Amino acid sequence: MPENEPESILVVTPHPDDSESSSGGTIAKWCAEGKKVVLVVCTNGDKGTSDHSITPEDLAKTREAETLNAAKAYGLSEVVFLRMKDQGLEDNDEFREKIVRHIRIHKPRLLLTIDPNRLYMRHRDHSVTGRVALDAVFPYARDHLAYPEHIAAGIEPHKVEEVWLFRSEQPNIHVDVTEYFETRQNALHSHVSQVGERSDKSDERSRKRLGETGAKYDVELAEQFMQILIGR
Repeated sequence: MPENEPESILVVTPHPDDSESSSGGTIAKWCAEGKKVVLVVCTNGDKGTSDHSITPEDLAKTREAETLNAAKAYGLSEVVFLRMKDQGLEDNDEFREKIVRHIRIHKPRLLLTIDPNRLYMRHRDHSVTGRVALDAVFPYARDHLAYPEHIAAGIEPHKVEEVWLFRSEQPNIHVDVTEYFETRQNALHSHVSQVGERSDKSDERSRKRLGETGAKYDVELAEQFMQILIGR
């Protein structure tokens, strides 16, 4: 675990539940410690179901409400919904400008997002989100000539100091989340449409997975990330 934790964190997640399933204990820890944690949800998640009776419009509304419930469980500072199409993200200027804008508005010391570099089977929205977020951090959010309309609107460039990637196949740091398991589970199971109601069985599964990670670092429960330090 790094010695100095960030005072301000921006979490950029492809779908409404991705950050809870992979980083929920860490987010809970940051919130409990009084950090300013802002969640940016890129897609509306309107295709994430096997229920043929629900419309995409109703699913998007449901998933947004579930995300707000998760935010309450954590005590997040703010949730930003970009409401882009599920399974439709592209590595383009439109998407990148949105992420740059929120980096410059919220001025995080640390940005948490998904690792775009998983091999073989991966959700395309995941890889696109991770890549766009990394590009937004460096160099776009830093350079004043990138998106000059931001400066015209009073939104100044910002240098992020570090990035953490969740679901990385090459983690190099961990967070002990043992004390934050309850909050993590409450946030995760706010997404009822995706993971169902919280139960003893679901808690057991989560403890097993987090415990396997924790065993690598001699702690009870842990989450792991790739940390990238950004040169100043």
